Amino acid sequence: MTAGAPAGRLAGKIALVAGAGSSGPGWSIGKASCVTLARQGAAIVALDADLAAAEDAAHEVEQAGGSALPVQADVADPAAMQAALDAALRRYGRIDVLQANAGIGKVGGPEDITLQEWDRIQQVNVTSLLIATRLLAPLMRDQGGGAIVTVSSVAGIRYTGYPHLAYSVSKAAVIHFARMAAQQYAADRIRVNTVIPGLIDTPRVARNVARMFDADARAASAARDRQVPIGRMGTPWEVANAVAFLASDEASYITGTELVVDGGLTGKYA
Repeated sequence: MTAGAPAGRLAGKIALVAGAGSSGPGWSIGKASCVTLARQGAAIVALDADLAAAEDAAHEVEQAGGSALPVQADVADPAAMQAALDAALRRYGRIDVLQANAGIGKVGGPEDITLQEWDRIQQVNVTSLLIATRLLAPLMRDQGGGAIVTVSSVAGIRYTGYPHLAYSVSKAAVIHFARMAAQQYAADRIRVNTVIPGLIDTPRVARNVARMFDADARAASAARDRQVPIGRMGTPWEVANAVAFLASDEASYITGTELVVDGGLTGKYA
């Protein structure tokens, strides 16, 4: 737990983390968020398209002393998400927090991506928010409120030096979806906010960035560090801390806005 963080700020809450797993050894934003939310007192529903990744995240929660249920679902499949929610409700009886973390992408501009790839990226990154909100908003309304934290990217608000069109467009849509949903559900005490990570050191990023810079992993990481004004990439834990704050009652008067966690990167490209 981060020094000075209030213990138990999420005590008694049930948090569903969509995109909970990691694509390789190490810590993703979703996996770090599972553990961080659990350390703050929440029980975790660790949802991932890969059951082994969901089980790994749940195991880490339990190792940290928390309670977790691993569930497998494609976030873009309404029936699979309904089944996952049913399993979560059988175990915990309620959902207080949704962290919509799942996301995919492909580097390239308009001529580099197929229509099928474009559609799949939008489905996983954006349509999934509609599916999850339609399932969870009525439940949260009946419970007296809840918190939805979407995860976007600085690519959704800036061009950061390389073409990432489909991903960037989808992440811009994530931000605006959250803004619109926040207005609709404010009277129901459902808060909707977005965390906007910058360049974060995760297993997926390490693999993809090496390809992008046509360099080995160490050289690619160093090049990415140099892009950030603070001098380094962020960690998944730094993003997870922002998620935990927005999910907690300490953010009870915050809705329809964005928390940028980027080491100053967006100011550099403003």
